[in-house]
Formats: sequence, structure tokens, C-alpha cells
Amino acid sequence: MRIGQAVMLHRGGDRAMARERLGGLWTELGADGDAVQQCMLAHYLAGVQDDPYDALAWDLRALQAAAGVAHEPAVRGFYPALYLRLGVDYARLGRLAEARRELARAQTSAAQAGDGDFAAGVRAGIGRLAARLEAAAQ
Repeated sequence: MRIGQAVMLHRGGDRAMARERLGGLWTELGADGDAVQQCMLAHYLAGVQDDPYDALAWDLRALQAAAGVAHEPAVRGFYPALYLRLGVDYARLGRLAEARRELARAQTSAAQAGDGDFAAGVRAGIGRLAARLEAAAQ
């Protein structure tokens, strides 16, 4: 619930406060915390970073946490978003080959996201990243 409140701050435009709250939750959770929560929290922390290298580091933490609980349905359905975000991170850093690799992983796993608003958002993001990378190739 507190993660959701911090995410709402971010969506409402208060990126700094969202980063502060999410960082506090990360500290509370600790290195031995629940891996599903670590995955989700690291993913959202990546989204509130100003520095693209920091965003990449948090997204890599999210993927690492997901690997330990990949059998969990909530995490399986989250993989397309994790790959998408990594692709966006790499594209922002100009690492286009890595961005294309992550885009392909997101596209391949997109069906795991299921249906609904979350899945639609992931699929739209995949489309935007694909267009961005296609434009960069021309």
C-alpha cells in the first residue's frame, strides 16, 4: 500500500518525494526482504531516478530480485515491464544493441503481462520503444 502511495506521488508529478518515500521503503525492506517486494520496489525506484545510470542500476536490481522468484505469478507477469524498462534505460544511454535485446525480450514475453490496463501500458511502451529504436537505426 505504501509503495502504491509513493507511485501515486510520482504520477502526480512529485518525483522527488516519491523517490524519498520509495528509498525509505527500500531501507526498511533490507537486503533480506521479500524478493517480490524488492522486485517491485526496485522497479519503481528506477522510474524516479534523474540519472539514467541510476535508473539502469535499479532496474537491474529489480530483474535480479525477480530471478529468485520467477515462479511467482505476479513476477512472471511483470517480466515484460522489467525488460521494457531495461530497453528504455539502454536506449537513453545510447546502448542501442542492448536496448534492442531487451526490446526483443519484452516482445517475446508480452503475453505474460495478461490483460487490463497494466498489460496495455506495457504493450504501448513496447511499441514506443520499437519505434524509437527503428528511428535511431535510420
